[in-house]
Order: sequence, then structure tokens, then C-alpha cells
Amino acid sequence: MGMQASEEHGSDRADVSRFESFFRANYPTAVRIAWSVVRDSQLAEDVAQDAMIAARRRFPEMSDPSATGAWLRVAAVHLALNSLRGERRRVLRQRRFVAPDAASAEEVVVEREDEDAIRRALARLPARSATVLVLRHSGLSYAEVADAMGVRVGHVGTMLRRAEAALTREVGRGTRS
Repeated sequence: MGMQASEEHGSDRADVSRFESFFRANYPTAVRIAWSVVRDSQLAEDVAQDAMIAARRRFPEMSDPSATGAWLRVAAVHLALNSLRGERRRVLRQRRFVAPDAASAEEVVVEREDEDAIRRALARLPARSATVLVLRHSGLSYAEVADAMGVRVGHVGTMLRRAEAALTREVGRGTRS
């Protein structure tokens, strides 16, 4: 019995060591991807940490770091988009109950209008479209995007063009509202 407990403890240490290596190798990418969506350093770090926790739960043994890394990148996009959607709902609730200072609100709107319109439109896109856009525009190659999304490299360009067209339509829709 003592031998089995010792072997299990050694296995736990190996799992922790593999996760630590995985974390060091993939956390910066997860933060960068999250930041490309939320544009807030602290929130991007929170999103990346949540994605890491989810990866650890989903892949406790970390037996395939490449597949886990691909899954992590997609999870970071989804969590960041969910964060945006939650923030948008929070802002709408606040606007209902707080009368904004007209001058400062106007300055903020003018200053961030284009970026916010893109972020809102991105949050309205289907998850697959938003994911391909965020992954590609956060610096991943077509091959890395394909790996993360589980598609062929040749499909990434088509997916991107369709997602960009959908984003353009959504941005236009948002400015007319």
C-alpha cells in the first residue's frame, strides 16, 4: 500500500510539472489573445487564468500539450468574448440607473467609437466567426488557427473572409442603430 501511494504521489508531481511547463509556454499567448478582444491588461490576464484553469480541469494529465494549447487558444477567445458580452450588459444596466455627465460621456464616445463598435460587433458574431478573427488578428498563422479550430489550413482563408464580411455588416448595423 505504501508503495502505491508513493507512486501516485510521484504521478501527481509529474502532472503538476507538465502543467507548469504548459502554463509557462502558453500563458503569454492566452493573455495576448484575450487582450486582442478585451483591450484591458488586467481583464486579459483574468481571462487567460480562467482559460488555464479550464484547461487544467479538462486535461489533468496534460498528455498532449499541442492539442491542449490549441484548445486553450480557442477557450481564451470564447472567455474573452463572454467577458465583453457581460461588460456590455453591465454598461447598459448602469446607463438605465445613472445619468451620465454629458461632456465626459461625449468625449469618451468620440474617443473610442470605432474600437467599441468593432468590439460590440465582434461580440454579436457567431462564436466560430469571432474565434477565427481573433485568433488570426492576434498573430497566429493560418496553420495555428487551423490547429486551434480543428479545421484544414485551406479552410482558414475562406473562414476569415466570411467572418470579416460578417463583421463589416455587423459594424454597419451597429452604427445605424
